[in-house]
Amino acid sequence: MVRGKRLVIVGAGGHGKVVADVARRMCYYEAILFLDDNEAVQECGGFPVVGRSCEVEGYIGEWDIFVAVGNAEIRGKLTAGLSGKGALLPVLIHPDAVVGQGAVIGNGTVIMAGAVINSDAQIGEGCIINTCASVDHDCRIDDFVHVSVGAHVAGGVHVGANTWIGAGAVLSDHIKVAPDCMVGAGAVVVKDIGEGGTYVGVPARKIS
Repeated sequence: MVRGKRLVIVGAGGHGKVVADVARRMCYYEAILFLDDNEAVQECGGFPVVGRSCEVEGYIGEWDIFVAVGNAEIRGKLTAGLSGKGALLPVLIHPDAVVGQGAVIGNGTVIMAGAVINSDAQIGEGCIINTCASVDHDCRIDDFVHVSVGAHVAGGVHVGANTWIGAGAVLSDHIKVAPDCMVGAGAVVVKDIGEGGTYVGVPARKIS
């Protein structure tokens, strides 16, 4: 869980705004602020933007640091760099989310409002489990996966790193999804996905 009383969020976009609200509702942090490379942005979600992302190393050791960048590749690079320098990367869990017994959640992951992580699921580092999404029992969600708003991952599923599961998508039980996939909004995945790419439709099929 979180380990400090002050939080700096890298990325003052829409995702960062929701991350800040999750942190605020946890009633743990005494101070929350943002770093962002858009100098025109002065605040986000009512919290100040005080500098650029390149200044984040100055907060290592004194502040918890959360990377609120939607792009999985960029999020991964920033998280790895910060982790290697000893940054405190918290897990942020909205108080209206449900996390089952035995679930494991990696550093730098956010669990949004209404999300459900069921028993013995494993969630990697830097993941986004978005609003009202669900990850059922015994799933393995690798690093930097985004399970979007209202998406549902049935029991025993393995989702590879850097994969994006679109809003309202459904993954049937006990299937495997390769790394670096994009599953379109509303898609239904009923069999293993063995290679990266974009998959849409019911049932989901790869498109060029």
